[in-house]
Amino acid sequence: MAASRKPQPDPLESLLSHWPDELSGQCAFEVGLSGGLDSVALLALLCRARERRPELEIRAVHVHHGLSPNADAWAEHCRALCASLGASLRVERVKLVLSGGDSLEAVAREARYQAYRRSAAGVVVLAHHLDDQAETVLLQLLRGGGARALAAMPALRKLDADGPWLWRPLLGLRRRQLEAFVQAQGLSWVEDESNQDERWRRNLLRQRLLPQLEAALPDYRRHLTRSAGLLADAAAVLDEVAAQDLAACRREGGLDLIRWRGLSAARQRQCLLAWLRGLAWPAPEPDALAEFQRQALEAGAASCPRLSLARGLLYRYRDGLFALPALPAPAAVSLGAVEPEAERLVQEWGGTLSWEWRQSGLPAEALARGLSLRPREGGERLAAGMGRKPVKNFLQEAGIAPPLRERWPLLCDADGRVLALPGVAVDAELACGPGWWPLWRPLSAEPR
Repeated sequence: MAASRKPQPDPLESLLSHWPDELSGQCAFEVGLSGGLDSVALLALLCRARERRPELEIRAVHVHHGLSPNADAWAEHCRALCASLGASLRVERVKLVLSGGDSLEAVAREARYQAYRRSAAGVVVLAHHLDDQAETVLLQLLRGGGARALAAMPALRKLDADGPWLWRPLLGLRRRQLEAFVQAQGLSWVEDESNQDERWRRNLLRQRLLPQLEAALPDYRRHLTRSAGLLADAAAVLDEVAAQDLAACRREGGLDLIRWRGLSAARQRQCLLAWLRGLAWPAPEPDALAEFQRQALEAGAASCPRLSLARGLLYRYRDGLFALPALPAPAAVSLGAVEPEAERLVQEWGGTLSWEWRQSGLPAEALARGLSLRPREGGERLAAGMGRKPVKNFLQEAGIAPPLRERWPLLCDADGRVLALPGVAVDAELACGPGWWPLWRPLSAEPR
């Protein structure tokens, strides 16, 4: 029986025969080198390929997370390996900072990819293989992932629009094939002790579940990878339709509610997800997205349904859908003497202050004496045509959306007197003749 088995392909020949056409002309390749078996195999294979393609420049990057007591030893192992193979190495030391809801695994992964983005090479090469791909499909399925998640890892993509290529040439090879190759080359690798920690789902799959699955279904890796390819096609179609819908629904600062409402329910959700991807915001939980969709469609005209996300806020107001980036709570900011000809970005407030000459505005002397922006505390009033009117009434009458009202600044003089609501109203007692009218433009999550 053993003699009838199909011979395993040579890893080097597999690498060379599947070299992507898109990488023709690329000479500089940088391997993401952890020092583990997979990345050692990849670096050795590319160095062997260099014998056939002498124009190749092979280098490596090791990301030092500092999480393991063996991290320094791993970096030294990578230095010695690269020296023996004739490949240059850069070591990137990163500091991982966890914020609310982030997993250590996700933060470490993002740190690695940031290091890859800093590569001077045209191609960053990663050592994910067939076993990794099958595990990724199963993990995404267990997390309830959709078509985009279940499509798993593409063999080739751009890391960023203007960044290097990201190439995974080993997705057709088993880990055991790579191990046999590395042993035949007489190379060694490091073992990450965290790979035995079954608190991580991938390790639990790898150590306990997948051996049982393989015993019953030896070809499960190929089957899962085939499903991932089919789902990648489905995800590509979804993305194309969503991109068309998003383009049709766009309006200044957000999406047009009427046009978005005209889409089917599924396309409405896909349109919102495409919008969020374009903003580089993470996708919300499906239930949260569906609830925001329901409220955006059903809530009364005076309502303002919201969906709070880690990166900001989605909200519906009147006839539009809008995205407001997350910003810290505003505090008083001194502007000093103001030159009205100059537009000023007030980063702390997430907006831009500019000035316009009008028949009724603030005198230049008021600007020269110094101004400040401060948050509303409640009860502030401005002089109107007859009497004094609450600031909140001015904002409501101007059609300012509630999320923007909550952080709309008051423009005050050096003594703290409220002079204006920029872009909305100037105190009528001060604007008694031609002068400067303050304008306020909140920063949008949408690129201008």
